[in-house]
Amino acid sequence: MGYSIQQIAEALSARAEGDTSLMIQGVSEPSLAGPDDLALAMSPQYAEGLSQGQARAAVLWEGADWQSMGLDAALFVPRARYALSGLTALMDPGPEIAAGIHPTAIVDSSALIGVGAAIGPFVVIGARARIGARARIGSHSSIAEDAHIGDDALLMPGVRIGSRVRIGDRLVAQPNAVIGSDGLSFVTPEKSTVESARETMGKAVEVKEQSWVRIHSLGAVQIGNDVEIGACTTVDKGTIRDTRIGNGCKLDNQVHVAHNVVIGDHCLFAAGVGIAGSTTLGNRVVLGGQVGVVDNITIGDDVVAGGGTKILSNVPAGRAMMGYPGVKMDTHVESYKAVRRLPRLMAQVAELQKAVSKLMQND
Repeated sequence: MGYSIQQIAEALSARAEGDTSLMIQGVSEPSLAGPDDLALAMSPQYAEGLSQGQARAAVLWEGADWQSMGLDAALFVPRARYALSGLTALMDPGPEIAAGIHPTAIVDSSALIGVGAAIGPFVVIGARARIGARARIGSHSSIAEDAHIGDDALLMPGVRIGSRVRIGDRLVAQPNAVIGSDGLSFVTPEKSTVESARETMGKAVEVKEQSWVRIHSLGAVQIGNDVEIGACTTVDKGTIRDTRIGNGCKLDNQVHVAHNVVIGDHCLFAAGVGIAGSTTLGNRVVLGGQVGVVDNITIGDDVVAGGGTKILSNVPAGRAMMGYPGVKMDTHVESYKAVRRLPRLMAQVAELQKAVSKLMQND
């Protein structure tokens, strides 16, 4: 049925002008918009596209002359990208998961299913598991024994929740996310080559036969409220204590959180981030794509690391990091500039060497 311009304005706390009764069925880029779409022209650079599309209404930047653009209605928002979050939430119907428990689902008799939950086809829910009210669980997902999932969770198809995992309310887990897998905890009967390399900084690594023995994961995973876990992301159980992720954290696809890691509140990790075991991260830490973090270090609150950064040591709160090894962002930029100057510098040195050589020959 869609939404009227007035309804959208109220949902976004936006200012509406023109025909506010106009009904909107979807959103679109300006040049591709149909007559029932709301065009997203939130800055002047997108205005030209309005003439190429068929939109009758658009989200515009403050001060735009919507009537001269041939529109019937317009919405004005103070912060375009933030408004986009509300608009997409309003327009997204989410996955279709029928209410109740699908006949093909296998739910242990001791499991507790909250009021209004929707359990999709071929879902498996283990012994003593607890599923919160209004949770939606997509097809082929599995929730192991003694796992607890809070209210209003959304598990997309193929999600795996391990045993004893505790998750707060409003979890969103994308397809094939794994929460509660065993961590990489292995030990050798004698001192391993890894230990030798660490002790000597690689100077005296003894070559010898060694075999690896598993240290079992007796801990679990604790996750707070309002957390989102990306597709194919894995969160390992703790070895003895639990791996922990705080409230409001958002993890992109293919992120790996290793055993015993502790993550504060409202952190944001882009795709490909890897955090090694027993590392502690503060609140509001932001890690760009493919950032790597070594084990057993501490990263303070509000740290930001650019894509590809490799963090090898403790980082104090509020620092912006970049590079490999990770250093302060401004230091990395200066180092990069210096590297780019090296060919010219080497050429200058070569010319100076020639000049000095000639002077010496003349003497």
